[in-house]
Amino acid sequence: MTVSTPGRSALRRAGALAAAAALAAVTLGVAPGAHAAEAAGAALPLGDTDLTEVRTSSTLATGVTLTRIVRGTEPAPADQINTTTRGPWVVNVLTIDPRQAKGHLKATYGPNLSQVEKTTELVRASGALAGVNASFFTFTASQQYPGDPVGLGLFGGKLLSEPTTDAAEVNFLVDANTNRATAGKLTWSGSVRNRQTGATLPLEFVNHPPVVPAECAAVSDQTQCGVPGDVTRFTPEFAAATPSGAGVEVVLDRLGCVVRTSTSRGTALAAGQTSLQATGRDATALLAVVSGGCVDNRSTLVDAEGRRFPVRPGLFGVNGRYRLTANGQVVVPEGAPGDSFFARNPRTVAGTTRDGKIVLATIDGRQTTSVGTTLAETAAVAQALGLRDAVNLDGGGSTAMAVDGALVNHPSGTERAVGDALVFVPGRYRDDH
Repeated sequence: MTVSTPGRSALRRAGALAAAAALAAVTLGVAPGAHAAEAAGAALPLGDTDLTEVRTSSTLATGVTLTRIVRGTEPAPADQINTTTRGPWVVNVLTIDPRQAKGHLKATYGPNLSQVEKTTELVRASGALAGVNASFFTFTASQQYPGDPVGLGLFGGKLLSEPTTDAAEVNFLVDANTNRATAGKLTWSGSVRNRQTGATLPLEFVNHPPVVPAECAAVSDQTQCGVPGDVTRFTPEFAAATPSGAGVEVVLDRLGCVVRTSTSRGTALAAGQTSLQATGRDATALLAVVSGGCVDNRSTLVDAEGRRFPVRPGLFGVNGRYRLTANGQVVVPEGAPGDSFFARNPRTVAGTTRDGKIVLATIDGRQTTSVGTTLAETAAVAQALGLRDAVNLDGGGSTAMAVDGALVNHPSGTERAVGDALVFVPGRYRDDH
């Protein structure tokens, strides 16, 4: 049977109780093998059917609720985290109802795109009520630009990182003006074209350091290299300065006209300026295209049906790996045996319900107090939470959920700095650009 009793939920805010949320809390205990009432959602399809599942829900603001689900009661033996059917599992679920919520969901990346910040810091800095980590990013601490998104990065209608060609990449998009969210696969193409001559050069990347061909790594003048390289467009949002190194760089003003040209890479961009960098023999091609005129930047996003995807003010998009559900059905692949990505890990999920609610969820993992989920188990959880369409965001050590700038989940280690986050901010969306 389902037992419903009045309760209180304690959310920590700077070490104190969040009283407003606590007053609205309701605790729901799900008896072994039973199904929860409709308001609580179906019991999670994790582990043995006789496990006890307890849910504690809090109203954070009008139209915004936080539900904590604990399935299983006994800590897992440390050597059985990846195999146990007894759990436990700890899932935190943030639900936003656009019809009631007085705020907006958006993505944010901190001071610049190339660096990393903790999810708690991103929530605080954006004045958000709550948020979760989002995109996959470069991550490696030794990298000069660890926050560089590995895939789509769309912020306030500006494409700051292009989607990859990786078939596993899937994108979660939200219009901050309407709080309407969608999931799908976007592809991108870009080029620059000389307005006078019509000469055109394809772009490989947006805000991603170009690679110098290995055959020409020792060639300081890349115009002398006969091997194809990369062509990248940079914006001021990327970093304090563009990546330095061998190659050429052309700085353009807001009209696309040449401000300066250099036979090496690395410069600071003023507001409104962009730059084009090229390596290998593309360095010569870039200089030829920009010679004697101004250029137009062409950037096109296309959805899975081949239709042009319009980019407009207030549109945000982040990248994930693998769609979990589509039209309510589980769609994750099985994965290769031994592939740790498909094994039990901490997970972060974003999705939408049939009635338009937006759900952000975290599943703690790699701990005896919460073992985490395989990708297939994650998809089953998303389906049980009522997600018609759901995306697997960056997880593992990146998984984090914050309310009022304080963690409400338990990362598998210390909280990791991440590339960006999805955050719910009180009030109507205003374009900051």
